[in-house]
Amino acid sequence: MTDLHTVEFAAVLRQLTARLIASDDLEEALEDLVETAADLVDGASWCAVTLVRSGGPSTAAASSGLPESLLDSQYDSGDGPSLEAIRTRDLTLSDDLAADDRWPDWRQRALAAGVKAVLAVPVDIDSHALGALTVYAAEPGRFAADVGLTAMLVAEHAGLLLSAVLDRERRAGVHAQLTEALKEALTDGETVNRAVGIMMVQRACSAEAALDVLRGTAGRLGLPLTTVAERLVSTIEQRAGAAS
Repeated sequence: MTDLHTVEFAAVLRQLTARLIASDDLEEALEDLVETAADLVDGASWCAVTLVRSGGPSTAAASSGLPESLLDSQYDSGDGPSLEAIRTRDLTLSDDLAADDRWPDWRQRALAAGVKAVLAVPVDIDSHALGALTVYAAEPGRFAADVGLTAMLVAEHAGLLLSAVLDRERRAGVHAQLTEALKEALTDGETVNRAVGIMMVQRACSAEAALDVLRGTAGRLGLPLTTVAERLVSTIEQRAGAAS
């Protein structure tokens, strides 16, 4: 890289790192990546991230103004620069689509949409999310010699950051599930305890005996213990309300 591009590359990495380092939302982080990567090219440009997951390839994030049909046409035909970068695990570049005979159907759609040049590089988040970062230019000849290398390095750096974001998102999801499960368990436990107390008063028995009665009732009815406890508590509350 020239000294100028080294400085520009460092600035892009700083911007990308600052945006992604604290994020715990993968979708939001991908939008940040798209916005940052579009600045790699002078003039009007757009960017998109394609990810291949269990359901096949799809657009995970894209610049506004980039036709969705242009992105989807690659997935429908199985042919296009993004998919080629994913398959080859290497840079895919067309600096002038009008003079390029690759991806004929997609190329005609791209030219009609105002896309005159395209650059795609692989970006891997983890073993379950492989993809490509694709930059589209509105004019041919916009991809200088250093842009391809810069895009490759940005994609590699972004992959590491996005992997960390995905890990934080997953851990946050697990934490939320555990918290909800704990809340439910505490609520259920409280209901069962209230039901046991009611049974102890009604039958003048110990807590163990009251719990055995509730369990026996749940078994005969084929219902969860918590459901039987909720019904008993609800019945007593309704009776108390009616009496007052």
